[in-house]
Amino acid sequence: MTQKKEARQKAKEEVKPWIRRFGRFGYMSQGIVYALIGILALLAALHVGGKTTNTGGMLQRVATFPFGNIILWLIGIGLIGYVCWVAILAIKDPNREGNGAKGIIIRIGYGVSAIIYGSIAFNTFRYAATDQGSSGGSQQSISAQLLSYPLGKWLIAGIGVIIIGYGIYEIFSGITGRFMNKFNVHEMNKHERRIGRQSGLVGLVSRGVVFGLIGFFFILTSIESNPDKAKGLDGALAELAQQPFGRWLLGIVALGFILFGLYSIIRGRYQQMSFGKHA
Repeated sequence: MTQKKEARQKAKEEVKPWIRRFGRFGYMSQGIVYALIGILALLAALHVGGKTTNTGGMLQRVATFPFGNIILWLIGIGLIGYVCWVAILAIKDPNREGNGAKGIIIRIGYGVSAIIYGSIAFNTFRYAATDQGSSGGSQQSISAQLLSYPLGKWLIAGIGVIIIGYGIYEIFSGITGRFMNKFNVHEMNKHERRIGRQSGLVGLVSRGVVFGLIGFFFILTSIESNPDKAKGLDGALAELAQQPFGRWLLGIVALGFILFGLYSIIRGRYQQMSFGKHA
C-alpha cells in the first residue's frame, strides 16, 4: 500500500461515518438549490411566470409553496452538512491536497465555499422561521465598500479573475469528464454512470459560463469604479436573457442548472469520501 493510500485509510478510521453521511445529504441539498434556481430561470425563459433569481429569491419563492417551511428546514439542515464537509476538507485535508501552492489554493476554495453555503444555510433558516431572509449584503454594496479602500479596485479585479478562473475550471472539468474521477464508479450501474456523466457535463459547463459572467462584471466594476456594474447569479442570468437569442441562452443555462442539481444529487450518493467506513 502506497503512502497516500495509507494516509487515506487512516483518515477513514479517524472520522465517524455519520459525518460522511451528513456530507452526502449536503451535496444533495446543494443540488436541490441549483435545480430550483434552474426551474425558475427556465420558467422565465418560457415566459410562464418565473423569473431569474439568486438563492435568496429562490428561497423566498419556496416559502410560498405548500409545506414550504418544512422544505426550507430540510434544505438548511442539508446545507449545514455540506458546510461541515467542505470545512473538514479545508482544515483536516483528508484528500491529502497538501501544503503546496496548488493544495493551499484548493483548500482555500473549500473554505470560501463553506462560508458561502453557510450564509445560504443561515438565510434558509431565516426564511423558514420568519418568512424574512437576509440578503447578507448585495454585490453592489460589497463592491462599493471595497472601492473605498486604497487597493479596492485591484481587490475587486482579483476576485473577478478568481471567479473566472473557477468558471474555466468548471467548464474544463465538465468537458473532459474529470469529475467522474471523484465518484465511486464501481458502485454505479451503467444507467447511473451515463446520467452522472451527461448531467455533470452540461451542468458544470453551464455553471462555469455563469461564473465567468459574474467574474467579468466584477472586473468591469474595477475598471469603471462603478459598484452598480457588479452582478450576482440573478444579474448574470438576466444579462444572458438580454443578449441576442437571450431567451434560448437563458433556457439552455437554466436546463444546465437543473442538470447540475441532478449531478450534485448523484454526487451525494456516489462521491468518494475519505470519512468513516465504506466511504
